[in-house]
Amino acid sequence: MIQTNYLIIGSGVAGLTFAVKIAEQFPDKKISIVTKASEDESNTKYAQGGIAIVTDKDGDSYQKHIDDTLICGDSLCDKSVVEMVISEGPKRLKELIEWGAKFDKNVKGTLDLGKEGGHSENRVVHHKDQTGLEIERAILGQVHQKKNISVLDHHFAFDLITENNRCLGAHVLDQKTKEIFTFQSDFTLLATGGIGHLYGHTTNPVIATGDGIAMAFRAKAAIKEMEFIQFHPTALYDASTGTSFLISEAVRGFGAYLRTKNGHRFMPDYDSRGDLASRDIVSQSIDLELKKSGEDCVYLDCTHLDLDAFVKHFPMIYDRCKSVGIDIAKDWIPVVPAQHYLCGGIVVDKTGKTSIENLFACGECSRTGLHGANRLASNSLLEALVYSDKIYAYLTNTSFEKSQFTGNVSDWKVVKKQTVNSEYIDKIKGELQLLMRQNAGIVRNDTDLTVAKKQLTLWQDEIEEKTRNSQVRANLWELYNLIIIGILIVQQSIERNENRGGFIKIA
Repeated sequence: MIQTNYLIIGSGVAGLTFAVKIAEQFPDKKISIVTKASEDESNTKYAQGGIAIVTDKDGDSYQKHIDDTLICGDSLCDKSVVEMVISEGPKRLKELIEWGAKFDKNVKGTLDLGKEGGHSENRVVHHKDQTGLEIERAILGQVHQKKNISVLDHHFAFDLITENNRCLGAHVLDQKTKEIFTFQSDFTLLATGGIGHLYGHTTNPVIATGDGIAMAFRAKAAIKEMEFIQFHPTALYDASTGTSFLISEAVRGFGAYLRTKNGHRFMPDYDSRGDLASRDIVSQSIDLELKKSGEDCVYLDCTHLDLDAFVKHFPMIYDRCKSVGIDIAKDWIPVVPAQHYLCGGIVVDKTGKTSIENLFACGECSRTGLHGANRLASNSLLEALVYSDKIYAYLTNTSFEKSQFTGNVSDWKVVKKQTVNSEYIDKIKGELQLLMRQNAGIVRNDTDLTVAKKQLTLWQDEIEEKTRNSQVRANLWELYNLIIIGILIVQQSIERNENRGGFIKIA
């Protein structure tokens, strides 16, 4: 049994920012961060584009950013949440800069603001094409300075401990020693990121298996709007499955064109904004073009752009393309949509509280109401920064009864059990990913969704039985979590009967 005041599950921008603030406020309290890979491995690390924040009050305004967010979310955003998040952006950016995060500046010495699909103005603050990596670096530096924060990497949280709708902590597997620890905590924060590896073709890192949402679901927390999945329109095409390399939307903001194999610029056929339409429109348009042509990918044409300027803005993208034999000065980049972001998740209020007492959620695993039916580009890092601050402020300014933290916390019963064969797990996972791509992808229909639900339910029964009668291993529980996420997506897709934002269902 490990006692801690604050248990944070996940080490992306959401979890780390909260940890730094709460550690500073309560230097005598214990903060424990558990993360299933290395401490710097998260969706944050792979965020290329940046943070959408209004910093130029002359050419931009909060209202313009609010309007762009509401339009992109297709009228399903919570307007009061949108207003709150966007108006607090500058404060959160100031904190990051104070913590040492560095962002690109122009020749005038002011922030070099980028523009992405769905934005009416240049407002994306960035660090070349590696913004998330830079933010992660800066916040981890702050974490390491706090003596009351302990970071346990390669520790996999697999189940929450609850009693009478109150979270008391979590069971955690040390993946190196195979030992299981029980964490008893006053407060638990789920900051576990996305679900990308449910689809296989994804821009998410391999750790994105929906663990936090699945744990919250098993604990009977409210989960909503799982049908709103954002597919990034331009991932570098690769015939194999696994994590796909993202070609940032900022490349199209920089002036690149989407073309079919025969050179046709097709985006103006679908939207007056052309290549700068919101990513749901671009993804759906590419999907339609590929279905019409039978081709495997479309192409991003950068050959007309200033090469030196491109390399300066997108060094990582340039190097990656070069490494696979693509010379962007002469060659078009083959791209295809890949799962990128989940707009729904664990329902939270404006203070990050879930429907379970003492359990909070932040970042991609949460459903705040900011994104509605489709996330506006670069609003996700902003959301994580604002909500981690809201959770911190709530826990700092609220008085709690001591009785609120009591409950029956028992250790995980470890008995000698067999280990499930990894080949079996990999086989089911591959079949699961294919099923989701084919039956619950960019464009869906009820017939395919019903078939998927039947198969997912069979797998759920099979894998749930394995978790009861086998040793706890991360790959088995990740598969269990992915199946639960699949069921939530399919069921909520069946229940939604109107097309909104990133959700398209045909008869």
